[in-house]
Amino acid sequence: MKKTENLRWHDSKVTKEQRNRLNNHRSAVVWFTGLSGSGKSTISVEVEKVLHHMGVRTYRLDGDNIRHALNRDLGFSPGDREENIRRIGEVSKLLVDAGLVVLTAFISPYKEDRDQIREKLDAGEFMEVFVQARIETCESRDPKGLYKKVRAGEIDGFTGIDAPYEVPDFPEIKIDTDEKSIEESVRMVISYLQMEGYISS
Repeated sequence: MKKTENLRWHDSKVTKEQRNRLNNHRSAVVWFTGLSGSGKSTISVEVEKVLHHMGVRTYRLDGDNIRHALNRDLGFSPGDREENIRRIGEVSKLLVDAGLVVLTAFISPYKEDRDQIREKLDAGEFMEVFVQARIETCESRDPKGLYKKVRAGEIDGFTGIDAPYEVPDFPEIKIDTDEKSIEESVRMVISYLQMEGYISS
């Protein structure tokens, strides 16, 4: 017997579009991807703060936070990374349906995983933000001391060192944090959301 054989989707009488009208903004996923230390989490935190002050309903999903609970059973093998992102994609889709602007900060190194999340959502509901920084810059920041552990041989399979990171081909937004300050980076994201009609000016 299939696991879904005795299951039936139960529709709500309140739609995503109705929630968006109530919120006075569109719901979507703003997906920050990049190497550890590139600035994903820092920028997403500041973007959420600005959006909150603008009256936009948001929720932020961060890689480390999610691994404390929902995905605490997963490691960092390619298969576990894939499942980590799959689960986040499903959670993000639910939050978009709830009418929120979802800010996610995950290394998410594989193009296929990111593309699959885009495909789960309706057109225009997924914005890929590539937070770019040279590996030397990320290593000099090293906010969690991970690069130091990699160099000491304490961590294997680390993205950007001995595991791949697949650069987005056509991200909606590309932020070079070697060149841009946090404030400039935040303005780029907010401006995009305004220009594309997700939030009001």
